[in-house]
Amino acid sequence: MAYHKNEHYDAEITAGLSAAYKQTLHLLGEDADREGLEKTPERVAKAMQYLTQGYQQDAVKILNSAKFKEDVSEMVIVKDIELYSLCEHHMLPFVGKAHVAYIPNGYITGLSKIARVVDVYARRLQVQERLTTQIQDAIERALHPLGVAVVIEASHFCMMMRGVSKQNSVTTTSSFSGEFRNETTRSEFLRLIASDLR
Repeated sequence: MAYHKNEHYDAEITAGLSAAYKQTLHLLGEDADREGLEKTPERVAKAMQYLTQGYQQDAVKILNSAKFKEDVSEMVIVKDIELYSLCEHHMLPFVGKAHVAYIPNGYITGLSKIARVVDVYARRLQVQERLTTQIQDAIERALHPLGVAVVIEASHFCMMMRGVSKQNSVTTTSSFSGEFRNETTRSEFLRLIASDLR
């Protein structure tokens, strides 16, 4: 029995991207019709649609889909959220972890929704600096918390595979609002994401 994958991609976008990638292979000096590359343009077209699906998703709606009234005001942290994104300057990957916290102000959201928000913005052409603030902004707009903290640590393939070729460099960005601008609260958050409580 033949194997069939059940995937859904926009046919018009797939065709347009496939043609462009076939031309790209030709310009690079490759034979896009040889066996190993024959289906590559279509594969890349589908991969790019998957890797940029965040453009079709709404982070605030995702958070609101699991929004619950709860009378708590203690810090909620979801740390070590894996992220995979594409640098908008070279369209090469950057990969790392996001650490996200908020202090509820009458409402909480499902913990998995925090990770989904990271994915919504990571699955776009990005710069790490903007990704950090977009995550914070979505949580603020959906939950109106007392404060939000986001720290992202990532390695950028545009620095590792080309240019300065520094394989061990890590970029860290952070964004704090509300109560997290208070040094004591911010220090508690930074201490907790740095510790291994397991």
